[in-house]
Amino acid sequence: MYTSEIKIRVRYAETDRMGYVYYGNYAAYYEVGRVEALRALGLSYRVMEEQGVMLPVLSYQTKYFKPAFFDDELVIRTIVNEIPSGTRITFSYECLKDGICINKAETQHVFVKTTNGRPCPVPEKVIELISPYFKS
Repeated sequence: MYTSEIKIRVRYAETDRMGYVYYGNYAAYYEVGRVEALRALGLSYRVMEEQGVMLPVLSYQTKYFKPAFFDDELVIRTIVNEIPSGTRITFSYECLKDGICINKAETQHVFVKTTNGRPCPVPEKVIELISPYFKS
């Protein structure tokens, strides 16, 4: 299992009239977590795109437990539970506030060639960099 964590401080503009973090912002938090998890692994999303591979979202599921508010510090935990295979990779996420999970989510992505928009195999570099995290 591969796990990465980043911290995000809730900005005022990310809250709604009730003072809660607007629900749509969690997807943006998880995007930041995903990009930084890949960077920590040694993969640049930007470089991957420059090399002709994109990673669009195929599905997004989320579950809310408790709210977050302006100025809260959140920990975004990004997890890859299995080595990607075929053309897909799945990321799981946990949003923690004061050590308590307030939201969970999962996204599934498909590797796609930028030239034609068609699915392509998981790049060898991705498998090479993530595989060591799955050896016991």
